[in-house]
Amino acid sequence: MKLKTDRKKDLSMIFAALIVALVYIICVIYIYQSLNVSETDSGESSRRQVAVIVKSTDSAFWKSVFSGAGAAATEYNLSVTTQGPENEDDYETQNEMIRQAVQDGAEAIIFSAVDFYANADTIDEAAAAGVKIIVIDSTVNSEHISCSISTDNYKAGQMAAQAILNAAEGSLKLGIVNFDRNSANGQQREKGLRDVLGTQPRVEIMDAINVKSTTEDAKRGTEKMLERHPEINAIATFNEWTSLGVGYAIRELGIGEETAVVAFDSNVVSVGMLETGEVDALIVQNPYAIGYLGVEHAYRLINGLPVAEKDVDTATTIITKENMYEEESQKVLFPVD
Repeated sequence: MKLKTDRKKDLSMIFAALIVALVYIICVIYIYQSLNVSETDSGESSRRQVAVIVKSTDSAFWKSVFSGAGAAATEYNLSVTTQGPENEDDYETQNEMIRQAVQDGAEAIIFSAVDFYANADTIDEAAAAGVKIIVIDSTVNSEHISCSISTDNYKAGQMAAQAILNAAEGSLKLGIVNFDRNSANGQQREKGLRDVLGTQPRVEIMDAINVKSTTEDAKRGTEKMLERHPEINAIATFNEWTSLGVGYAIRELGIGEETAVVAFDSNVVSVGMLETGEVDALIVQNPYAIGYLGVEHAYRLINGLPVAEKDVDTATTIITKENMYEEESQKVLFPVD
């Protein structure tokens, strides 16, 4: 009986020791994980915050901007968020994003305005809170912009005009398909185009429309414009979505041979349209550089460092069917993100 009792005591002691050891191991693991999480959180919080807020997030243009911003964020050890509304006419969502970015502790906002006027007050509020404002692509009606990283949109419009003149000989009956009339970049591009073509006796502007910045609305608008003015034999349009809409309308109507089209920006579809003749020239920007330089300038501004230029032109290239396979054109059309 004594042996059985002793054996039971031994087993109880072993079992108790195992429980103590298990509890100890669990405590060690918990403490280790807590410390590890704390270190990670500390590392994240020590990185200065920058918010990139643009017109939308699903176009090839904005994805390339985000890639450039991400590369600069890594290089300069910044915590960078990228966001935008679902469609390019939603200035109210942009305003909410600006306010949230300020609340979340962003020290700089890199911003492309949906609406030159309707975004202005919210940007001013952010600047009043001490946030540095860097404008990319499309500016806003504010005196608190620290710097601008963008295509020279007026000059790009002039380039589009020259591309129209080069695309066809003889009399040109022009239709213009622009996007939101309160978006500064579209208006600057159209002005550059008009200022050049207004001096050309062989060019007559037959119609100019503003559509929503979607492929579907641009296609419908183009078709209706051509119904009103079947004599139109040239079209200029000013961003990625309107370019696709115009191209699809030209394809569906089967008038690529007799209609000169100059469009903006590039993606796989619009490059294909250039190859098959629905589009005669693409005015291609440098969105990767826009994103990268935007974050680089944000880093300098929030660290009190000087910026070389307040207004940075990231350059624009005319791509046609004749030069699209040249090495430099391929680099512009298909940048390595």
